[in-house]
Amino acid sequence: MAEQDFDLFGDPVRLPNGKRGRPAHVPSQKNRNKIIVLLALGWGNERIAGAMHISQPTLRRYYFSELKRRDIQRDRLDAWRFEKIVDQVESGNVGAMRLLDQMIAKNDQVLTDAKIRAAQNGEKKTEYIGKKEVDRQAADSAVKGNSPGWEDDLTPGKYN
Repeated sequence: MAEQDFDLFGDPVRLPNGKRGRPAHVPSQKNRNKIIVLLALGWGNERIAGAMHISQPTLRRYYFSELKRRDIQRDRLDAWRFEKIVDQVESGNVGAMRLLDQMIAKNDQVLTDAKIRAAQNGEKKTEYIGKKEVDRQAADSAVKGNSPGWEDDLTPGKYN
């Protein structure tokens, strides 16, 4: 079996094989992990497909489950980082202890900022009123005489 050449980034070098089209993509766990990291960094499908040397339909076909969980990949990456740092702290690494303190402070700051934004948005947020309730309020307003020209016609028991 011939050895396969790899480029600078560890991807296999694809040489023309005399056949038309691209060789079929073979998904691997290494590629899945790479896509998870790129999703955690906030990359879009087009950019990920370009980095992986595949088309967007191929990306969606073979890596659907990773793309489906796009929103949680950043949290998963952060959790993985915390786990690795805690392992280093348990082994007595002083630098890791300092880094863990920094990561905890940053995490606390993010949580505090989120709580402040939620409190600010909560004050400005008005209660949603549905269509039926809006129509009911408009009808009550008209009956009470808040609509010019309709008071006598809408008052119950009044007929011309």
